[in-house]
Amino acid sequence: MIIARRWAAGLACALIASATLGPPPAVADETPAKEPPRVELVLDSSGSMRTADIGGRSRMAVAKQAFNDVVDALPPETHLGIRLLGSQHRFPGSSKAVGCKDTKLLFPVGTVDKVEAKTAIATLAPTGWTPIGWALRAAAKDLGTGETTRRIILITDGEDSCGLPDPCDVARELAAQGTHLVVDTLGLTLDAKVRRQLTCIAEATGGTYTAVQSQEQLTDRLEQLIDRAVTTYAEAPLHVAGAENCATAPTLAPGVYTDREQFGEHRWYRVRLAPGQELRASVSLSLDRRLNRDYGVLLRATASGGRELVRGSDAGSGRTDVQSAGLRWSDGRPADDDAEPRTVCLVVSNSFSAPPGVLTSPGMPLELTVDLVASSPDPGDPVLGRGWTLLAVLALAGLVAGLVTGWLARWRISIRREG
Repeated sequence: MIIARRWAAGLACALIASATLGPPPAVADETPAKEPPRVELVLDSSGSMRTADIGGRSRMAVAKQAFNDVVDALPPETHLGIRLLGSQHRFPGSSKAVGCKDTKLLFPVGTVDKVEAKTAIATLAPTGWTPIGWALRAAAKDLGTGETTRRIILITDGEDSCGLPDPCDVARELAAQGTHLVVDTLGLTLDAKVRRQLTCIAEATGGTYTAVQSQEQLTDRLEQLIDRAVTTYAEAPLHVAGAENCATAPTLAPGVYTDREQFGEHRWYRVRLAPGQELRASVSLSLDRRLNRDYGVLLRATASGGRELVRGSDAGSGRTDVQSAGLRWSDGRPADDDAEPRTVCLVVSNSFSAPPGVLTSPGMPLELTVDLVASSPDPGDPVLGRGWTLLAVLALAGLVAGLVTGWLARWRISIRREG
């Protein structure tokens, strides 16, 4: 009886406590919050930006106006940062040795206060050197790490004037870290050396290169790249298994993918390319074990029948430690073409070998980035033309050269006779 009374009393106390405290707390949704898009603009503020050759305005004035327009139109979910490269920011009057390590974070990556950002931009004055390599490393740290892709947008009017670290090497280094970092480059000059360096930086990370010749073009391109950061690569990289040949390879949509490749293996993937589209692809390797010297990774694009279309930018460069490669290709069909999409095969190859005692299985981890963008002009050297246009130019040049040569010969003969 006593035990029964104690049990009843305990039950009553429990009921009272339950009524007093209310229902147990709800379990919070453990789905992680989606990361915001993160973009950093890296602006060249070296002395050459004073040059006034874009619509009669200086390159810096054009860049400032474009930055202001972009800040005004910035999507609210985007976290934006602004970094400068060039001396006189932290160390006024410094030597080249000091100035080539000087890059300043003007506005940290995060939610943008538009008034503060535009005020900071208005105070910029171009002077000093062009340490692109240092600025890229610093920008990568500013953006941090995470599951989604981050973008660096580099705006410059010249190649790196400091030498070390080499910007192309830095781009390959960042790509090889597998940090889902894309570098897009915008050149404010048509100089061939600048174009080659900026193309190398972009291709190593799966980014794009654009030559800019007006303020409107710079603004439009910046807005396109920032919008792309919002709409692409919003999720963690997907695991995909490449095949032994193109016919059985998986078809990839734009995105970031991870895979593993055995030593000496060729791994195949497919991409469907519609008229008016351009393929941008890059592959990077993460060194998770010791390798012998003279190793490398090669990325190629081929037709479905096996004919090679283009190979990665590092192919034939003489480098013996290549950890990343990139390429771009378009078949030139206009966007209004009614033809069916074309299948392009991506082939990842390697020349890996390991010292004795190092396991070769599983294969080396790689990260493959695929993007499809509107076709853009070939960033290669200018050409005279193709087909009948080129034939006509050559024929006209030959005719003029023949007439001039004949006239000079007759003139010399007449001079000799008079003598």
